Formats: sequence, C-alpha cells, structure tokens
Amino acid sequence: MKKKYSLLLFSLASMILAACSQTSAGDRRLLGGCEGCEMMFDGMPPHIGATANIAGPKEPGQRMIITGTIFKNDGKTPAPGVILYVYQTDNTGEYTPAPDQKYAKRHGHLRGWVKTDANGHYELNTIRPASYPNSKNPQHIHPIIDEPGKGYYWIDEYVFEDDPLLSKEDRSQSRNRGGSGIIKLSKNDKGVWIGTRDIVLGKNVPGY
Repeated sequence: MKKKYSLLLFSLASMILAACSQTSAGDRRLLGGCEGCEMMFDGMPPHIGATANIAGPKEPGQRMIITGTIFKNDGKTPAPGVILYVYQTDNTGEYTPAPDQKYAKRHGHLRGWVKTDANGHYELNTIRPASYPNSKNPQHIHPIIDEPGKGYYWIDEYVFEDDPLLSKEDRSQSRNRGGSGIIKLSKNDKGVWIGTRDIVLGKNVPGY
C-alpha cells in the first residue's frame, strides 16, 4: 500500500512539474520577427542557472565550452537575469529529438537555457555542432534572447572562425544582431574546444 501511495505521489509531482515547464510566449513581446522563436518557451524549466549542460557525457561529438557576458544596450553594463536559449544539431548535422522528448522536437534534443548571473555571465557546455548533411552551411548554434521588460528576439548564430564552410560571403553578410557571433576556438589540455562570445542586448535588432 505504501509503495502504491509513493508511486501516486511521484506521478502527481511529475505532472505538476511538466505543467510548470510549459511556459507560454503569449505574455511576451516578439521583436524583429522570428519563425519558431516561440519554441524557446516549450519545456522551459521553472529554475534556470547561469550554466547549461546541453550535451550529456555520453553525447557523441567533440566537447565544447562557450562562456561570455551579456551586456545591456550600452555595451558596457553587465545584464543580470537575461535568459539565453540555444539549440543546435548533433554530430551528424541533424536536429534529432530524444526518444522521450515532448517539447520543441523540431529543435532536437541539444537545446537548453541559461540565465545570466549578477555579473551578466553565462556558460554553455555542449558539443561542437556538425554542418547539415550534404550542405555548405557552416556549423552553427541558434540563440534566442528573452530580455526582461523588452521581449524575445533572435541574435546572430554562434559560428566558428576555423570552420572551412564559413565563407567570406557569410562573414560579410553577418547582421551583427547582438554583436558578432563569430567565435575563435582553441583546445584546452583536455581536448575540449573553448570559446567566448559576449552579447549586447538589442544591438541591431529591429524595433528594439
């Protein structure tokens, strides 16, 4: 009887947590136009830290850590409490959902959120994404900002300076939304790719 009661409590707790994680975009303002940006709220957890472990330890691929600071629109003042959502391909270049994934399957299973700390810092622990299969698209990570009091909007994708598919045309056509998304990577002594990207809120975002 106690076992059945414990299982019932566990099921109820799981249902409540799932319901709480279905954050709606309805009360937020979309800036600059964005197809599919509202999916950042699908499954958003109620508590978000400054570090996101997007790829588990068994995820195939080259490990990568990206850190940075998000600044207010003046480009100087750190912005605490800003949510950054990212999603990316796996090491095959696909947005593959997890077998039990319920939310934002189109974004695949390599997705996550950070909320900047008091100093505006954030950290993403993931793998280096692969380019789309049989394409000339450079490796990239999609980022969307949810800024308190302003709204949500996309910024330039995270791309990598050493990627042979990142052409001169790609570089010249960058919109610099949020600042440049081109990241210089280097490997640490553990073979992990390390990079930094700082972000300026609202920079080159239409309607900001």
